[in-house]
Amino acid sequence: MKITDITVDVTSEPKEHAVRDAIQLLDRNGHTRVRIDTDEGVSGVSSTYFGRVESSPAVLGKLISEQLAPAIVGEDPTLIRGIRQRLQTLTDYQGTAGLSSYGISAIDLALWDLLGKSLDVPVWKLLGAQRTAIPTYAMVGWLELDIAGLEQVSARAMEQGFRGVKMKVGGGPLTEDVQRIKAVRNVIGPDAPLMVDANQAFGYAEALRRGRVYEELDCKWFEEPLPAGDTDAHVRLADKLDIPIATGENRYGQAAFRDLIARGGVGVVQPDLRRAGGLTDCLEIGLMAAGFGVPYASHGGGAHIHVLAALPNTIYVESGLLNGTVELVDGCYPLPQGPGLSSW
Repeated sequence: MKITDITVDVTSEPKEHAVRDAIQLLDRNGHTRVRIDTDEGVSGVSSTYFGRVESSPAVLGKLISEQLAPAIVGEDPTLIRGIRQRLQTLTDYQGTAGLSSYGISAIDLALWDLLGKSLDVPVWKLLGAQRTAIPTYAMVGWLELDIAGLEQVSARAMEQGFRGVKMKVGGGPLTEDVQRIKAVRNVIGPDAPLMVDANQAFGYAEALRRGRVYEELDCKWFEEPLPAGDTDAHVRLADKLDIPIATGENRYGQAAFRDLIARGGVGVVQPDLRRAGGLTDCLEIGLMAAGFGVPYASHGGGAHIHVLAALPNTIYVESGLLNGTVELVDGCYPLPQGPGLSSW
């Protein structure tokens, strides 16, 4: 089997409801969709999401179609790690981290989808899954919501069967965070996990100050308290706090996780499929974390559930509210049964 063609389609439109975290407004639905065709009639697809900047999907699409795709037409699509190495070498001079990583990830995901479809099995079966369902929580607590809105979406998440919820912090003073956390806790009850996410908003001193308060409020983890690339600060912070530090969604490639994990700077590792390098790198990051006894929780859901099914250290898949396509079973997503990376 050989790759014969790679096509790219892009869309970008305003969100019906923009959401806000501590550092940005996410006001667009952008997608870059990749399709890889073969001489045996089997195809694989992927879709890369952008929440900001109208032009980003088209810029990524141009990079894929004009730079990455020509380098792999004619290749065997089942040699996924070999293709990854070829594309990393190709982009090394311009910098593989950043938009190049988005492109490599998009191709990687489409290749896994193609492989699963060529064998007529879901990808999680190819990875050696060890579970049939993934525990999940709902990321619903965006900062544009007032307290009444927070209470409403948190209650809805619990009604839908989620095990817990995550909410944004850092958009205002600490007293505001405390009020919002207490409001959500009152809705979800004393035992449901409640995670807080600062989206890199703090420096070390403020992260330490707020982290101590989040500990007292029984939050399950403190997500992205610091700029993503500052490994030293993460190590110092993790040493001072009992609450686990969750981070990783803004790190590019598995090499960026090595020292963070080995030095104890992360308590819950959270790669992002788009930035980390696709399914291949996320799987390898997860296995590296497992070797150090660090649990793994995805940033985002979708195709990530196939990785989570296979890792020994999986604790959660991240989700929004349910949209009617699937029902949770005991707070878990059942694994999709369609071939490739298809969802439910």
